[in-house]
Amino acid sequence: MLDLDGSDGGGQLVRSALTCSLATGEAFDLTGIRGERPDSGLSHQHLAAVEFAADLGEATVEGAELGSEHLRFEPGDVRAGIYDLDIGTAGSVTLLCDVAVPLSARLDAPLRVTVTGGTDVKWSPPVDYLRRVKLPMLRASGWGAALDVGRRGFYPVGGGEVTLSLHPCEPSPLDLTARGDRTGARVYAVESIDLADADVGQRLARTTVEGLEADGWDVVERRVTTADADSPGAAVVARLDYDGGVAGVSGLGEKGVPAEEVAEAAVEAAAAFEAGSGAVDAHLADQLVVPVALAGGRVAIPTVTRHVETNVDLVRAFGLDVSIDDGPTISGT
Repeated sequence: MLDLDGSDGGGQLVRSALTCSLATGEAFDLTGIRGERPDSGLSHQHLAAVEFAADLGEATVEGAELGSEHLRFEPGDVRAGIYDLDIGTAGSVTLLCDVAVPLSARLDAPLRVTVTGGTDVKWSPPVDYLRRVKLPMLRASGWGAALDVGRRGFYPVGGGEVTLSLHPCEPSPLDLTARGDRTGARVYAVESIDLADADVGQRLARTTVEGLEADGWDVVERRVTTADADSPGAAVVARLDYDGGVAGVSGLGEKGVPAEEVAEAAVEAAAAFEAGSGAVDAHLADQLVVPVALAGGRVAIPTVTRHVETNVDLVRAFGLDVSIDDGPTISGT
C-alpha cells in the first residue's frame, strides 16, 4: 500500500493516482486531498472519477465521499467494456476522461465510457482542447483514443455528453523535444443556440483568427458550432501546430464579457506561448506525465510548475520511470 500526499497538486494528483493504480495494480492511501484549496477534499468531479475507476478496476475503496480528504484505493483487474457515468453537476468531463485515456496502453479489449457533465467550464480544458489538441497528438504516437461530443454542457447546469472510445494499443515513445517551425493554426468556436442571434460563435472565431493572422499565423481551419445546451455558454480553442510540437489555447465565455475580449485572451495566450520555450503548452505538460511514464519518450515543456513536480513525484511512487530533466524536459523510458 503506497502512502501518498495529495495536499499540493490539486485534483490532478487524484486522477494520476487512480490511473497509475489501475495501470500497475498498486494500491494507495492518499491523504490531504486538495489540501491547499479553499474547498479541500473530493468534489463531485473527483468523486465521479473515483467511482468510475473503482468500477473499471473492481477496486475496494474507502473515503469515496464528497469533501473527503482521504482516499484508500485497492484495485483488482481492469475490465474493458461499456460504461456510463453522470457527474451530476457541471463538473468537467474532460478531466474525468484524463483518468481513462492513458489506460489504452494497458487494455486487452476496447473500452467505451459515456460521461455527462460540463464540457466547457472553468478550471478545466474545454472539450475541443481534448478532442482537437491532446488526443490527435497522442494518436500520432499510436495511442488508441477518440472522443465524440454528443451534447455541450456549460455552467451551471452541465448536461453535456461525451463518449470516449479506447482500444488496446502499444504506443511509441512521445518525441516532442523541439517545436520547430509553425505549420498552421486551427480555430474552433462553439456557442449555445440561445447566443446565436448575437453571433457569439462567429465573433469568437473571427477575433481569434484575426489576432493569430496579425501575429503571422496561417489559419488553416476555422470551425463554428451552434449547439443545444441546458445553460447558455460559449468557448473558443485554437490549436497551434509546429513541425515538432503542438499547443492549445482557449477562452471561455462569461456573462457580461464581450466575445471579442474572450478571443483576445486566447490570442494573447498564443503569443505568450510563442515567445517562450517548450514543444507543448503548460496544460499538456502536466497531462502528459502519466503517458510518458507508461510509454516513454521526451517532452520539452515551457516551465516546471509545482503541478508538474508533484505529479512526477506521485507517478514515480508507483514505480514508473519518469523524471524532469534539464531543458526542461519530461522524460520516461
